[in-house]
Amino acid sequence: MSDDPSGGSPSSKPGVGQAGRGKIAPGLYLVGTPIGNLGDITRRAVDTLAGVDAIAAEDTRVTRRLLAALGIAAPRLIRYDDHADAADRERLIELLQHGKSVALVSDAGMPLVADPGLKLVQAAHAAAINVTAIPGPSAVLTALALSGLASDRFLFQGFLPAKQGARRKVLTELAGVAATLVVFESPQRLAATLQAMAEILGERPAAVTRELTKLFEEVRRGSLAELATAYHAGTPPKGEIVIVVGPPGERAEARDRTAEIERELQAALATMTVRDAVVAVAAATGCKRSDVYAMALRLKGP
Repeated sequence: MSDDPSGGSPSSKPGVGQAGRGKIAPGLYLVGTPIGNLGDITRRAVDTLAGVDAIAAEDTRVTRRLLAALGIAAPRLIRYDDHADAADRERLIELLQHGKSVALVSDAGMPLVADPGLKLVQAAHAAAINVTAIPGPSAVLTALALSGLASDRFLFQGFLPAKQGARRKVLTELAGVAATLVVFESPQRLAATLQAMAEILGERPAAVTRELTKLFEEVRRGSLAELATAYHAGTPPKGEIVIVVGPPGERAEARDRTAEIERELQAALATMTVRDAVVAVAAATGCKRSDVYAMALRLKGP
């Protein structure tokens, strides 16, 4: 479903996405940048980055490389990372109050998602400064879409605590959340985190996504226990990692669904050939014919 009910036409808001047609309107712009593939940046994001008076960046070196790759002459770059304090925010707010346009970017993805920009946005709102979001790539939504797990309700946790005790405490709090969980994790802690998840969250389906939108993008699916065993056995993977964990009860629901299909298949096999029964049940349930056929072979026995 499109986020734009008008069908995706460019924004007509003054100064937004019109860098080549005039000065960007004063205000704070939250600009989404690629999480890996440079081709994912939007035209509106490029126009905004090219037209603002300054860019507040999590890492100015990363942003400078992005601007160079996009062919944008770098405007004033201002560091705004986890170590930014009230004085850093005040300097940016003063720029905005003097009619300047400032883009806020993280190293990758949407600002404010596991990113230090929240206090700056809150300060801008408090100062009655216009704040505009320029949507872009998101590792959270990309991982959720690729996982194949329930996406109608999800909770983004961000990074779990590095210390084992604190990590287990947070996972215990999350155990009862009736939603798919999305978690960022480092390669070095991946195996230990999956093991803790298996012990605390129980037998749930999960996916480990790595290097999203990049050349070596990888998605590994299985139960939490299976994934924990697999990553304990090998060397830590490289790159950025997002773990997606199915909600409580999903495995039980899958078992119930399998049992229901098996009952329908048994009834069909009583009056039909294997081929005809498989075709009929696959059509009735929407399951893959190959999966129903494998189930039929198990039911028929040797």
